[in-house]
Amino acid sequence: MRFLPAILIFAFSIQAGAQPLQPGFSKAEYIELLKVSAQATSDTSYSRRNPPPERFKLHYRSPVLGLDNRYDLWTDGQGTTVVSIRGTTRNQVSWLENFYAAMTPARGELQFPDGQTFTYNLTNYPNAAVHAGWLLGMAFMGRDMLPRLDSAYAAGSRNLLIMGHSQGGAIAYLLTALLRQRQADGQFAPEWRIKTYCSAAPKPGNLHFAYAYEAATAAGWAYNVVNSVDWVPETPVSIQTLEDFNVVNPFTGAKASLGKQKFPMRLVMKHVYNRLNNSTRKARRTYVKFLGEVAGGRVEKVLEGLELPPRFNSSHYVRTGQYVVLLADSAYLKVHPNTSKNAFEHHFHGPYLQLAQALPDGAGAPVSIKK
Repeated sequence: MRFLPAILIFAFSIQAGAQPLQPGFSKAEYIELLKVSAQATSDTSYSRRNPPPERFKLHYRSPVLGLDNRYDLWTDGQGTTVVSIRGTTRNQVSWLENFYAAMTPARGELQFPDGQTFTYNLTNYPNAAVHAGWLLGMAFMGRDMLPRLDSAYAAGSRNLLIMGHSQGGAIAYLLTALLRQRQADGQFAPEWRIKTYCSAAPKPGNLHFAYAYEAATAAGWAYNVVNSVDWVPETPVSIQTLEDFNVVNPFTGAKASLGKQKFPMRLVMKHVYNRLNNSTRKARRTYVKFLGEVAGGRVEKVLEGLELPPRFNSSHYVRTGQYVVLLADSAYLKVHPNTSKNAFEHHFHGPYLQLAQALPDGAGAPVSIKK
């Protein structure tokens, strides 16, 4: 044993005491990760207003990357690593990331300003698309993060908890999809047990991405925890057109079928069809112009030399993954009233912690998995 490299001895000692992650929502696990997440801000007064985590210790803090993105690595010294992704900051470019709401295919390649490329595949499922701004955030952090996760694995870590609040939660969706697909492709160690808590996260992509994500994280391996009176999980604005439906649908040949109807029904139905179809397509064009082309142009100016990913012709954002809803009751609303002039009254870590602590003890028993 004395001849083994020190890192292997350390790895064996970690694995001996490690308890594998269990599926299922855990109140205690979420609260601890919420405390971890609250420390991600550079606003020390904000972090001090929230209680520190008890189980995990900060191991690494990344530099600021991309559009003011940053992540932390925390560890319990017993085989569990936490990736904590910072949310939106007060920096304008951080908000630009949110407003760059064009959709882009869930598979592709990015060229960074330094000329290096980042190949990503969030799913092989066809027609899956995600938010372009948050994809950029994930890619910039991913380039720095992946080697550090390999190092954590070499040191004996096998449990990986992914946590992000707000914008961080949106990016956590995409990071989870990336790592799980890499596992499927043999590019990320299969021994990692990955569990994700998105918190206060907005909608990350279209329905096809949601299907793929939910299939990959089924049986209790990913959650989005939302405050029922928080507006952020309701964003981005979604526009569904007839083109967003699956290929086999009753709308593809609807216009031709209407032409076979008798007059005046034919005229009336065509008018209704055109009003419904044209209005949503017009709204999507406006959406893509300002939140795609204009915002994308701003991104290119901020990150000169960045080659933006191609656009996907859709703005149909949907709720993704399994939700845990923190229902705002009268006790909560006394502290955080709906009459507040602060648009983020219900969005910060404090309100989420208050509601999570009010959950019944033992909420979220582990899911039993039959092998």
